[in-house]
Amino acid sequence: MSDFMCSTGRDRRAVSASRAARDLVRAAFGDDGPVQMTMPDGSSVGPEDARLRIVIRSLDGLAHIVRAPGELGLARAYVSGAADVEGDIGVAVDMRDHLGDTLLWRRHLPRLVAALGPDLVRDPPPIPPEEIQGHRNPFTRHRKDRDASSISHHYDVSNDFYRIVLGPSMTYSCAVFASDSDTLEQAQRNKVDLVCRKLALAPGMRLLDVGCGWGTMIIHAARTYGVHAVGVTISTEQYEHARAAVRAEGLDDLVEVRLQDYRDITDGPFDAISSIGMFEHVGLARTAEYLERLRGLLAPAGRLLNHQIGRPAQGNRRLGRERTAVDPRGFIHRYVFPDGELLEIGNLVHAAQAAGFEVRNVESLREHYARTLDAWVANLEQRWDEAVMIVGEGRARVWRLYMAASAVMFDRNRLQVHQMLAVNTPTSGRSGMPWRPDWDTVSRSSVGAAAPRGGAPVVDLRERPATAPPAPHRM
Repeated sequence: MSDFMCSTGRDRRAVSASRAARDLVRAAFGDDGPVQMTMPDGSSVGPEDARLRIVIRSLDGLAHIVRAPGELGLARAYVSGAADVEGDIGVAVDMRDHLGDTLLWRRHLPRLVAALGPDLVRDPPPIPPEEIQGHRNPFTRHRKDRDASSISHHYDVSNDFYRIVLGPSMTYSCAVFASDSDTLEQAQRNKVDLVCRKLALAPGMRLLDVGCGWGTMIIHAARTYGVHAVGVTISTEQYEHARAAVRAEGLDDLVEVRLQDYRDITDGPFDAISSIGMFEHVGLARTAEYLERLRGLLAPAGRLLNHQIGRPAQGNRRLGRERTAVDPRGFIHRYVFPDGELLEIGNLVHAAQAAGFEVRNVESLREHYARTLDAWVANLEQRWDEAVMIVGEGRARVWRLYMAASAVMFDRNRLQVHQMLAVNTPTSGRSGMPWRPDWDTVSRSSVGAAAPRGGAPVVDLRERPATAPPAPHRM
């Protein structure tokens, strides 16, 4: 009997449900499409040499898909272990468009529901505990208490787990690669030093780092540039790690770490402010408040460096009026970044100017983030068993899927990342900026153009034995 079979009754149901699911997949992708799907009865649809292979291991996997058609159902099946994925993760990213076809589901869903039977539809398998449960009121989004809960869901996982994924730098934002030979650690040093140079840090200056993470930026700024740095975070795990790291570096006299919301900071002025990978948690509705508060904390001619993930513009919507990428039924919202919002860079520049800043420089680092994510996926794969021991298989699967898919999204310009440098220019108009940017000290001959990564990464998302080697990654 096939390993996919469970019991006699379920076997018959598996055959019927698998047939209905095969017809759905065939209608979406055809017999020669880029996807091969193996069903609970062991049958398959799609070519043997498909770029992406999905294995639905049980009727529970199909039940998840029926209960939440589209990416959320597939994500639940994968995170719970009822499905596995191997091959070109870029195909899975492209599948989102096909899976959202309402007409496709209307035609094929009733047959699949009937084949599964009323008990699996009425009494579905449990939703993986890694998912944000229940309805979240859109009118309370980005309130302080809810932000603290959302941040905790993502960041208060385990510092040991983040150390596996991020490496020794404990830096959870886009690295900056100056050459093909740069390691992830070197590229992360490049990034924080680039921020310091853009802010023109110098001894005795006062720096505020909003969303300081595990303290990498404030430690580098104090140790290398002699500034007095204040870092704030609302993640307790980050706060404890950053404080310990500051003590270990002997920088208590220069660096202060606070468990504090940026909206509660009152002890300005600061000579410079950095915000690296935090703005995604602010939200469109609070963008003006965020920028106005930070400007109020800056000294005249003080600089703000905002480093943020964003997205391409959506059509021809009027500037400042675009919607943000918040999908309450999407995988990222439910499993990774609750309430996260991604703005197009033009909206941020518009909002910064409206708040009284003078925007002086915008730099895209999109290709750098694709390479950064590939490195994080490789780190996780190399220490998979250890990561699972720390956070459990479900959460490790969430991270593997989220990072591999995000790498493809940046590579294909479906996600972007920018650094925006703005100045609190006084009424005199004296911004203190140099005639030309003076922060790029890397030789242009050593940098060159952003090198292609050799196509989308191939990531094996199957359940593997403990002795299996890490999955291959193409760069």
